[in-house]
Amino acid sequence: MTAIEVVVVRRLGRVEYLPMLDRMRAFTGARTEETSDELWLLEHPPVYTLGQGATHAGVANGIPLVKSDRGGDITYHGPGQVVLYALVDLARRGVKVKQFVSLLEQAAIDLVGAGERRPGAPGVYVRGAKIAALGIRVRQGRAYHGLSLNVDMDLAPFAAIDPCGYPGLAVTQMKDLGYRDSVEAAGERLARHLVQGLANA
Repeated sequence: MTAIEVVVVRRLGRVEYLPMLDRMRAFTGARTEETSDELWLLEHPPVYTLGQGATHAGVANGIPLVKSDRGGDITYHGPGQVVLYALVDLARRGVKVKQFVSLLEQAAIDLVGAGERRPGAPGVYVRGAKIAALGIRVRQGRAYHGLSLNVDMDLAPFAAIDPCGYPGLAVTQMKDLGYRDSVEAAGERLARHLVQGLANA
């Protein structure tokens, strides 16, 4: 099989945000034409992350806030949320950035079995509430960062921010929609949907 046909899925457990950011940057900077694309499935301890579009000054609830190099505004990561980091060579696959964003969104839509997109507001929404947030960075045609999907988590920390920069935006999770998937099971299914989408792109 060629490098473009292989997608490596890594299951990393619960890991801090900043070491993963460094690891993504290092992987992307060191990869070659022969490096297979990778999907990293994980959870983060409670943390707010600021994308490049964020202007938020801070949150006074004790949860750490860190700057990131992904696109988008502020979001929250925490236990019970599956994070899928998609380290994909878009140039090698001939996939445009907007197409890649659509593939990430579609993987979540396929998993949940419902959901919709909003023009100009990447992510997935169910009944007006956001269930999946999305932010990527592309360097020399190679993407990193990805998608976070709320599975079974404490949603309260979202109330301290304007999720993704939208005041009053409601958030939801798979548990509240009747799903009983564990974070691990949801991650596996999410990865499978994205691998299929990349194969068909």
